[in-house]
Amino acid sequence: MEQSKGKIGIKEFVAISMIILSTKLTDDTPAILYEKLYNAGWMAIIINGIVTILPIFLLIRVITNYQGKGLIEVTNQLFGRFLGYIILFALWLGILAATIIDTAIYTDIVSSMYFVKTPTIVIYGVLMLASAYGAKKGLEKIGSVAWTVFPYLQVPFLIALILTIRHGNTSFLFPFFGPGEWTIMKESVMKLSIFADYLYLFILVPFLSTAATIKKGSWISLFFVVINLVLAMTSFVFLFDYNSLMQMNYPFHEVIRTISAGFITNMETFFFPFWLIGTFVRFSVYLYINALLFGHLFKIKNFEYIIPSLATLIIFIGIIPDTPTFTIFYLRETVLNILSPVFFFLPCLMWLIAKLKGDFKHEKANQ
Repeated sequence: MEQSKGKIGIKEFVAISMIILSTKLTDDTPAILYEKLYNAGWMAIIINGIVTILPIFLLIRVITNYQGKGLIEVTNQLFGRFLGYIILFALWLGILAATIIDTAIYTDIVSSMYFVKTPTIVIYGVLMLASAYGAKKGLEKIGSVAWTVFPYLQVPFLIALILTIRHGNTSFLFPFFGPGEWTIMKESVMKLSIFADYLYLFILVPFLSTAATIKKGSWISLFFVVINLVLAMTSFVFLFDYNSLMQMNYPFHEVIRTISAGFITNMETFFFPFWLIGTFVRFSVYLYINALLFGHLFKIKNFEYIIPSLATLIIFIGIIPDTPTFTIFYLRETVLNILSPVFFFLPCLMWLIAKLKGDFKHEKANQ
């Protein structure tokens, strides 16, 4: 498995992390949470953020113990070649399924809300072509683009947030705990994999400039991602009551079509280009990690060359559902429920095995 010569620093890592996680507020993630939690859907983000601290802490503790190695190499070292291969293959299937479903969702957003007369296959092809081009350029280029465009993504988000709150109604937040505290806790934990991207980001450790990048970058991005998602989810409730939100597949896009600023009424024409850039960055990272895992599993040294083939495969599978708006909604919810225990328990198991093998003692001895 050949690695890119260039490495990314903490600012690029934070930008990548925040883009791929924050853009989830623009797809059907809010709809999935509001379906079961009503007006308290935003609380799931806070609970998930708190629970995510443990797996991230354990991943940092384990991965940084093996200098210069990422999740792939450490998994093989801890679990052995055979069991490690099975775990990595399962992780690859997980991110492949997530990429297929997410790209199909974003294609449906564009085709159903912006370019209704354009064939779906054309929109899907353009999305994957741009993402594959970015992934083929390598992680260093992706990180550079992510850091460059990040301010231009955050500023429109803040503008939309201010306009939404201004037009909103705070009474829509009540009853405060929605369906009840127990339901909030249960449904939140089942959707913990909203933050599962962090697990896959630890695959990129060999491409980071220093060990401090993954430590500081993970905590910084987690803090601001939780703030972004909570503010956005709350603003959705401000503008629409939960009964209306439960009927929406993509609340963010309904919001930007509803809000206005003075004489400017078509706000979606302002936000759409920035959202599209963030989408390309997100799926470029997904494709890169897909190819990286696939290259390791099947002994392909120059894994970048398989990115176009993976992108083509994703298109062919992604266009299969006849009614993507409804079918993919339930498929994505199923994937979230499956990946949630993996995201939580795999780092715990890795830490336990490393502890039993005495690897942390060797670290202290070396220090």
